[in-house]
Amino acid sequence: MALVFQYGSNCLDSEINSKNRLCGDARFVDIAQTVEDFELAFDVRSTGRRCAASDIVRRPGGKVWGVLYEVPDYLIDRKTANARGRKSFDEIEGESTNYKRETIKVCCRNGKTLSALTYTVKYPKAGLMTNIAYVRLIVCGLREHGVSSEYIAKVKAIASANNPEIAEAVEGL
Repeated sequence: MALVFQYGSNCLDSEINSKNRLCGDARFVDIAQTVEDFELAFDVRSTGRRCAASDIVRRPGGKVWGVLYEVPDYLIDRKTANARGRKSFDEIEGESTNYKRETIKVCCRNGKTLSALTYTVKYPKAGLMTNIAYVRLIVCGLREHGVSSEYIAKVKAIASANNPEIAEAVEGL
């Protein structure tokens, strides 16, 4: 099984395990925080969602909380997933087009440090704006798994700064 760290819409179990994604094969392990310094950003265009999607970018002093899942190894790579008639995590994440798969260190609630796969944006773009529907998925996923209200407030602030037009709606989440 592969450990995968998710910080965006896939924090929500119903999203990552939906029929058009992993069909129930992602198993929640724990919430975790990046060991290296990262910050959440909205810097890649999602054509499916018609807004800026999330990324984690290296920022001194920053930490990103997310959800750690176990995913069957064969579902990570396109070739092995497609051989079994399944959609791969690489395909879901747009690996090699919008995102690149990389291994990072994360720290779980119990203090244990683990290596996990995650996806970061290959070519970040400034000036893209997210939308309320996308931010709602992230916030609901973080809440679903017990991420602190302080970190959720930080996510909301980043989203509001990214798109001031949705700030009032984001505050209400």
